[in-house]
Formats: sequence, C-alpha cells, structure tokens
Amino acid sequence: MINTVKINDMNSLFEMISEQEFRDDIDRHRNLFVYRGQPNVDFALVTSLMRNCKDKRKELEPCILRNFTKYAAIDEPSIERSVWRQMIFGQHHGLPTRLLDWSFSPLIGLHFSTTEADMDQMRTHDSVVWRVDIHELHDLLPEKYKQESKRVNNTVFSVDMMQEVCSSLEQYDEDMGNSSMVMIEPPSVDIRIVNQYSFFSVIPSGMDDIEGFLNKNTNKTFKYIIDKNLRWQIRDLLDHQNISERIVYPGLDGISRWLGRHYFVKS
Repeated sequence: MINTVKINDMNSLFEMISEQEFRDDIDRHRNLFVYRGQPNVDFALVTSLMRNCKDKRKELEPCILRNFTKYAAIDEPSIERSVWRQMIFGQHHGLPTRLLDWSFSPLIGLHFSTTEADMDQMRTHDSVVWRVDIHELHDLLPEKYKQESKRVNNTVFSVDMMQEVCSSLEQYDEDMGNSSMVMIEPPSVDIRIVNQYSFFSVIPSGMDDIEGFLNKNTNKTFKYIIDKNLRWQIRDLLDHQNISERIVYPGLDGISRWLGRHYFVKS
C-alpha cells in the first residue's frame, strides 16, 4: 500500500524529515528508509531506460551497456568485471539504465523535489518525495539473495554481493520476475555518490509498473506531496542547511548551478 501524505506546512515537513524508529536492541533511533525526490507530483516512478527505450528496453539494454563498456573502460577498467559496475558507473554519467536513484537522506530527496530546470515553475505544481523501507523490499527477495545478505550481515547489497549471487541480467530478471527488486549501495567511485548518500533499486525488466508493485507488496511506502506554495520556503531552508547543488554536485558545475538559482529573481 502506498500511503499518501500532503505536506502543507513546516510542521508536517519536520515530521517527515525526523522520522526514525527506536530500536530496543541497540538503544538507538535507526531505520532503513530511502527517499527519492521528483519536481512534479505527476511524474511517474520510471527508470531512465524506461523513458529512453520504452518497450524496446529489454533488447536495447545489452547494446547500451556493451558499447558503454567498450568506450568507458579506459577511464574505469573495473566496469569490465561485472554488469552491475557497468550500470552504476553508467548511471552516474547519465547513461540510460534500469537503476532508480534513491538517497538515505530525506533532505537530499527534498532537494530534488524543490529544484526545477525552470525555477519559474516552482509555484505551478506540487512536487513529491517518495519513501520506501529497504527491509520490506528485502523480505520480498528470493531465498538465495536473503542467504547472501545473511552471510555478510547486510540488508543492502554491494556490487560484489550481486556478482556473487547473480552474474547476469537475464538471471536477475528470471529470479525477480515482477515481484521483487534488489536495493544496491554503489561503490564510492565519485564524491557525488558519497555526498548524495546514494542507493539504487535494480528494476527487473518484467516490472512495468513500479508504483503498482509498491502499492501491492509494501505497507511502509510513503508518497509525500509537497504543496506548491511551500516549495520556495523549503528550498530556502535547504540552502540554509547547506543542502544545495554546491554539495549535491561537487565541483564548478555544481557551484555554478547553485549560484544561478541562489540569485534567481522570481517573476
């Protein structure tokens, strides 16, 4: 079930960003929620491969990855080791892949929810932050994936764990069908991945409706709808908390994007 919550005021926002479950076993507040922000509430949960290749994605994906690896291996030789490294490195550089971006930080989710290519659009529509519980997704995995997770005592998969349990996309699609997906933590190949606290869900090719999957199979998925009249206030709050393009995209490109928006004059 997808739980929908409308964020109309700052009190509701603070509840969202401070939600952490208390764990008796460690006497700490911890959870495994991950967040995904989108600038328009009407945008569906789809991968870049879905948008780019549509119903041809299954046959075109191997071509994309093969050619990317051929040209990119000189910069990152490790991608030749596994298809999982190819996808993660490609996603990082804008390649259409079956990966869906998430962050462990709700503030990073809010950043992407309150940033527009055209900042004049900030007041024209609501935006959204999605939240999923990694534990729920883990419980849906086939047994061999659960066993691998248990072996290393880690609910989130690494690329090495994925390579151990499944070395091909064909095997992954067969294992997952349309009823489960792996959440993977990428290697720190770039400071951007570290700063964004990045995670990826690996969407099986048989899963055409990601939201439908979440609605049917999970109970702790939340869709936080950010009221359009609150977006600028949240945007200014995030900037004050040092959550901006300057941090999310380290380097001169990020600084330029941050300054352009910081000095944006509203119509």
